[in-house]
Order: sequence, then structure tokens, then C-alpha cells
Amino acid sequence: MSAKAVPTVGVEEEFFLADIDMLRPVAVGPGVVAHARAAGIDAVSELTEVQVEANSRPLQCLRELRENVISTRATLSAVALAQGAHLLAAGVSPVAPADRGRLPISDGSRYRRLAETYGALAESVATCGGHIHVEVPDKETAIGVCNVVRPWLPTLLALTCNSAIHDGVDTRHSSWRSTVWGRWPTAGPPPHLSSTAEYDDLVGSMIETGMILDEASLYWDVRPSSHQPTVEVRVGDVPAVAEEMVLSAALVRGLVVTALRSIDRGEPALVVAGNHLAAAYHRARMDGLTGVAVDPSTGRPVSASSLLRSLVRYVEPALTSTGDLRCVQTSLERLTHLGNGAQRQRRIFSRNADAAAVAAHAARFTTAEWNSPVAQDAG
Repeated sequence: MSAKAVPTVGVEEEFFLADIDMLRPVAVGPGVVAHARAAGIDAVSELTEVQVEANSRPLQCLRELRENVISTRATLSAVALAQGAHLLAAGVSPVAPADRGRLPISDGSRYRRLAETYGALAESVATCGGHIHVEVPDKETAIGVCNVVRPWLPTLLALTCNSAIHDGVDTRHSSWRSTVWGRWPTAGPPPHLSSTAEYDDLVGSMIETGMILDEASLYWDVRPSSHQPTVEVRVGDVPAVAEEMVLSAALVRGLVVTALRSIDRGEPALVVAGNHLAAAYHRARMDGLTGVAVDPSTGRPVSASSLLRSLVRYVEPALTSTGDLRCVQTSLERLTHLGNGAQRQRRIFSRNADAAAVAAHAARFTTAEWNSPVAQDAG
């Protein structure tokens, strides 16, 4: 594949801000965003003031994306420390807030509208995800790509599970974030769509009935971006370490390239039953990369590791053409050795049931690399 034909990929990462002493969520988001922007980071506010989002540049080269994500996390962490907070890459906060009531909503008319419309849903539990944008030619193509990606969403979730510990307890879910996020009206996988017209009609109906405020609040786990020519995959927890974010981005781009080739050949996307997909989501939320998964194409139980291997085999030709195959293989070997975020959280929590220790480790891991002493001490 020529360099020009390789689609760009970019990531959006949401983080928690935790106070230095107790590692509880702390509402310093506005200050962190302002100072991060001054430092050259593409940072934006999130729904609550205990969160912040940082965006990478769209890039073709995976090595450059890795460098961008690592440097962005490092700069954002330094800015947060100057504001009296740790930066935490975790799907939910391991430590309960000081006030277990409603979290402070960020300024801005859109966030206020969300809070007014959805009430306690918007104010009760904050979550942090990792979103991946891959370049596509147009909206019609994006919808076709979404259909191809749809059956693989639970596997992508399992890969990034990073929210086992919440409010001081082991939730028994590898991704409690996904479970909590599922309360939103349009959270989860999209339907299999046949055309742009069907998509537009469905979105228009949801806006008309008040199910969503606008197209940007369509929270499907894969969707055509409402503001740029990309497919956005938003199923995962924010990964604990930068290399895991880059691994997810490589696999998602591999899926998109595979989908683009299938569309060019006129091959129909696999349509999986809704109940099979729901079962696959449930097991991914519970077990992550360990234990049982569900193959959405059959509805039958398989091991999570075998399903991940199936995904890699499926996208291997695309990964080879983009030059990402060796990076993916190496990253998966490291992930198998260290475990994903949820596995590491549980190992630390099992020592003395100390959620603050989980949060402290997450803060160190947010800016660490896999070959660092912090990573090697992950459990």
C-alpha cells in the first residue's frame, strides 16, 4: 500500500484528575485545559470538571502516533500536577469522590443542556474512554465500514478493559465503565445500516423524539464522525498505558482498511444477531481478555484470547500493507505478559483492598512506557 493510500489515524483520550493526597476526583479541569492549551496540547473540557480530554494529531505513521500520545500524556500530566492533581488513565475512578453526590458539570451550553436533559445520568458517574478516528472518503463509505467493524466491537472492548475497581470496590466487571456508559440512550453497538438515507432518517428521528440532542450526542460504539471525514470507534476504556492506545489504533485502522477493501469488492458485511452481540458485550465487560468470550457470528462461547487471535488474523493483510503488523504482534506479546489495565488493577487491589494504591499506580502508569520499571512492577 502506498503512503498516500494509508488512511490517517488519530486518538482522543479522556482522563480523570485526582487530588494529590487522597487520589479522589478533583474539579480542576478548567484550569488544566487552559494551561494545557497554552503548552500546545489539543485539550478540551469533558462533561464533568474532574475530567479532561486530549487529542492527538491525525497521522499515517504508527511510530509518530506513539510518540505523540506519549508526549501528550507527559505534558498533560505535568500541567495537572501544577494544578494540584494527578492525571489518571482509568475508565472509572478507583477512589470515590469526597462528596458522593453529583459531580460538577463543566461550563458550556452543550454540557449544561446534557445535564438539564438527562439529570442524574449526566451528573452521577463520570467515565473515561479512548476514541479512535480513521480517515475514510465520505459518509456513505463510513456507514459501510461501521457495518464491518460492528461484530468486532466486543473484542476491541475486551482489549482495553481498564475499570475493574470503582469507588473503592472490585466491581467484578473488567469494564465497569462500559456497563455504566450503557445507561445512555444510544450507547452500545449501532444497528446494521443499509444506506446513508437510513442513517439520516434514524438520526433525525432520534433528534425529533428527544432521544439525543444532536448528531454529536449519538453515542454508538462505532459511528461516522459528525465533524470530520472519519469513522470513530469509541468502544474502549481509556487504556492504562500509551502503547495500549496505539495498539488499539493499529487494530482499528486494520479493520477499517479491511472494510474498505471489502466494500471495493462488493462483499456484504457480516450481519450478526442482536442477541449474539449483546452476549459478546456482556462477556467482554465481565472478563476482558481472561476467561470466556462469545463469538458474535455464532453466539457460542470461546476463549477471549482465541477471539483476539481471530481478529488479528482477519486484519493481518491490512496490517501488513500499512506496515503495522510487527508492531501489533510485539504489543500483543507485551500485553499478554503484563495484562491489560483491568488485570493490573485487580492484582494491585488484591494485595490489601486499597483503591488509593490502584489510583496511585494508574497515575504512574499513565505516563510510563511498557519497558519502564513502573510497567514491570505492574503486579
